[in-house]
Amino acid sequence: MNKLMSLRSLTLGAAAALLLAGAPAAFAQEHGAPQPHRESWSFAGPFGKYDQAQLQRGFQVFKEVCSSCHSAHLFAFRNLAQEGGPGYSEDQAKTVAEEYKVQDGPNDSGDMFERPARLSDRWPSPFPNEQAARASNGGAFPPDFSVLAKARTYEVGFPGFLIDVLKQYQEQGPDYIHALLNGYKDTPPEGFNLPEGAHYNEYFPGHAIKMPKPLSDDQVTYSDGTPQTVDQYSRDVVAFMMWLAEPHLEARKRIGFQVMLFLILFAGLLYFTKKKVWKSVHDHA
Repeated sequence: MNKLMSLRSLTLGAAAALLLAGAPAAFAQEHGAPQPHRESWSFAGPFGKYDQAQLQRGFQVFKEVCSSCHSAHLFAFRNLAQEGGPGYSEDQAKTVAEEYKVQDGPNDSGDMFERPARLSDRWPSPFPNEQAARASNGGAFPPDFSVLAKARTYEVGFPGFLIDVLKQYQEQGPDYIHALLNGYKDTPPEGFNLPEGAHYNEYFPGHAIKMPKPLSDDQVTYSDGTPQTVDQYSRDVVAFMMWLAEPHLEARKRIGFQVMLFLILFAGLLYFTKKKVWKSVHDHA
């Protein structure tokens, strides 16, 4: 018995040591950058939903600013009209698609040709290939927008990540990208050696980022009276990026709630069924 308890204590101690040793260091310590601020997102939490007006503004920022460098290979024009998205009608999505040309073919002569995009087409890439993208961006390859909001994150260390699990907080990616878009500084701190062609960003690991500051106040004109500031632009485009990465988020959360409710009711039925079945055995015991 004592040996078993000792073994158990040793196992628990080793597990705790591994957890603490393997827990990532705080973002600020690991990268020399401050930890992004936790923002308030409409899609956060177990009952979070996308704000359609914000998604439409974010799409506008993406279309007018970000799409000149960034691709979105998993984004089709028809997605603009799907349930749980920006809320465009099919005709509005068609109008957007027809503004772009896509390559098709070959035709009967064996030649490729361009035609107006259809709802079924993917968002056209600004560059024909990665080499062309790097050549136009100082050697840096602009990442695809499709899943970027889920691919980027920051570490909060122990026990912060356990608290996030309990709170179901999954918005580290949007927090980081929002902070990055607002983290550009005109001049680096004294003593910082900024490589040629790079820009200083407070939140980017290493602080030297190839992407120039993409947003500025009054750069995109909103028709709904929303403030036209870098902070607002970044919030809107990050929300759009989150939708691109998880377009069925609302359906997933709705189904998850329904499943949990069903399991609770099912557990109750099983409990009362068990009491009913075994009641006669208990009375004769």
